[in-house]
Amino acid sequence: MSLTSSQDREKQSAALSSLLAAVALTAFKMVVGILTGSLGILAEAAHSGLDLVAAFMTFLAVRISGRPPDTSHPYGHGKVENLSALGETLLLLATCVWIAIEAGHRLRFHLGQVEVNLWSFVVMATSIVVDVSRSRMLARAAKKFNSQALEADALHFQTDVWSSSVVIAGLFAVKLADWFPALAWLRAGDAIAALGVSVIVVWICVQLGRRTVDALLDTAPAGLEGRIARAVEAVPGVRGCHNIRIRPSGPELFVDLHVLADGGLSLAEAHGLTEVIEATIHEVAPNADVTVHPEPI
Repeated sequence: MSLTSSQDREKQSAALSSLLAAVALTAFKMVVGILTGSLGILAEAAHSGLDLVAAFMTFLAVRISGRPPDTSHPYGHGKVENLSALGETLLLLATCVWIAIEAGHRLRFHLGQVEVNLWSFVVMATSIVVDVSRSRMLARAAKKFNSQALEADALHFQTDVWSSSVVIAGLFAVKLADWFPALAWLRAGDAIAALGVSVIVVWICVQLGRRTVDALLDTAPAGLEGRIARAVEAVPGVRGCHNIRIRPSGPELFVDLHVLADGGLSLAEAHGLTEVIEATIHEVAPNADVTVHPEPI
């Protein structure tokens, strides 16, 4: 089995594990949320439901992005990962809108009775444990394979830990109101916790959306052009470089540039120089697809 095939299998395995975890958490939260009437838990169930859709999108994106280039996609299929991240951002926004509207309605009209019991806390504690585990797994895979789709999932589930903690705080506030009638105003804690979840989701959307748009617009990594130029110009025989173009595509990075060299070089010497330049660029941007166009002075 080739190295590329092995990497694709490892990425797909990470995405599939996240998908299976999302299925289990969504079902668990939905059942407990309905039985207790907790808007905070139902908001988290809806959030996990969209996590499930997002995890499925990520799984498909990772599978498709691993396909080799073809005549229709000469730069490969890496942009599919960027599209997956954009779709996840839009789903998160939809979650945020629903949670905010429902929480505001409940706060305004004092609707809904929340029954807080042991299962309310068990489901949220389980969610935190699972999210911590899979966010770490996805973060490791994203860093190893430079995958934006896996990185988006990892960031998403890291913030899910905080949103689940907010819901637990809201449930505890409701329980305090049951224990101490003088603190009846704490019953609003569940709906307020749901609003807190929506605020966290907005923050996720801003982070994911910014990186996704940058990738879809072929925005080069900050400072990379300068580092490449300095490294190339330090290569013996290179008199200068220009027209450096950097194009990210999912986990892939494409770099092409023009270099100035002595006009007396033979074809073989010019070819040897371009290989040295490619190796130099790989020290700055490992695994980049590099194209060098030599020009005589």
